[in-house]
Amino acid sequence: MRQAKDILMVTEEEIRRYQVIRKIFDKEFNQQEAAEYLGLSDRQIRRIVLRVRKEGERGVIHRLRGAKGCRRLKKNFKDRVLELYRAEYPDFGPTLASEKLLERNKIKICDETLRLWLIEAGFWHARELRKPKERTWRARKECLGQMVQMDGSQHDWLENRGPKLVLMGYIDDATGRFYGRFYAYEGTLPAMGSLKCYIRLYGIPRSLYLDKHSTYKNNYKNRYTDWPFRDKEELTQFARACKQLGIYLIHAHSAQAKGRVERVFRTHQHRLVKELRLSGAKTCQEANVILGRYLESFNQKFQVPARKKGNWHRKLDPKINLDEILSIQTKHPLRNDRTIVHNKRWFQIMTRTRAQNIVVHEYLNGRMDIRHGHARLAYKLIQGPMPRIKELKVPKKRWKRFIPPPNSYWRRSLKRFFINQN
Repeated sequence: MRQAKDILMVTEEEIRRYQVIRKIFDKEFNQQEAAEYLGLSDRQIRRIVLRVRKEGERGVIHRLRGAKGCRRLKKNFKDRVLELYRAEYPDFGPTLASEKLLERNKIKICDETLRLWLIEAGFWHARELRKPKERTWRARKECLGQMVQMDGSQHDWLENRGPKLVLMGYIDDATGRFYGRFYAYEGTLPAMGSLKCYIRLYGIPRSLYLDKHSTYKNNYKNRYTDWPFRDKEELTQFARACKQLGIYLIHAHSAQAKGRVERVFRTHQHRLVKELRLSGAKTCQEANVILGRYLESFNQKFQVPARKKGNWHRKLDPKINLDEILSIQTKHPLRNDRTIVHNKRWFQIMTRTRAQNIVVHEYLNGRMDIRHGHARLAYKLIQGPMPRIKELKVPKKRWKRFIPPPNSYWRRSLKRFFINQN
């Protein structure tokens, strides 16, 4: 600490030492009693007494205060690190920058040291601590696969090098293990595609914790909810597929309720964007390849062990047709001529059937099937009937209102009319 000629910067412990040493000078304590009081040895007390007699109050101040550390890093090393940061990692955070300096430049430096250097140089600003909001804390789930938080993150992941992408992410609530894939948008097909990849890799989770996006939940406002005339909630395509797989859906009422996946998206928007930039990814396929390598190191670094042993993921039964379940299934009435209309296209059912309703299956790979129960029906695309030509309506001729002239007999009074007749 800095010392002025007439001002001494001392700690409370040093003030207490000085007061005890003064008692030695005033013959109230001897050196052994002072050593016992301060918890020091006799030799240390003798050295302090000699320094106080020689230097006065400065004698209780530690000699190393304000001196430069013997383990400090050299200035040329500091300048080199700051120059690399300015040139290659200008918008990286201190933690990520220290990792990349070690990985790419073989320079090992503590992230907190780098943080202080960046703040001193003006490259980084210390974050102000905000007053935390009062929220109910929820403990992690106990076992792996007991609950998985799911959401989509819309962000400029490729930084204008390619199209805008959405990261469909899954994070295990018990361990923090993350899985994700990039898609062009957040909707039914990306949700089903990412869930299919997750199930192939880890198994079927017990429950999914997600928001009230229209892909996951029907948000009808005019639905009657009072018993006993309560309307049955219509499931979305994704909710129907999860019900068939035995996955329990939990809908969060706020973004803070599923804060674990929201916070990990904020981390990926900082770290993953830099990885994609350094790798030069420009398409969705390239981004998914880099994402796979990135998640291996990310999970190895940030994944935590569950509180209890056990895995609640269920293995996929070979008898379950995952492609059929994770498909868009649309129910249509079958006409008397065995035709249906799907997405404004007409299809002729070639198989003879007495079914009144059939189901159209649209798979993730673009293939389409028409089924009645488990039976697959043959069909072909046909041209629908020509639309009716609307007849041009001839506007009716409107007759003008007849206004009699002033001298017309219609304007004469009835009495005058009879007088003139006589």
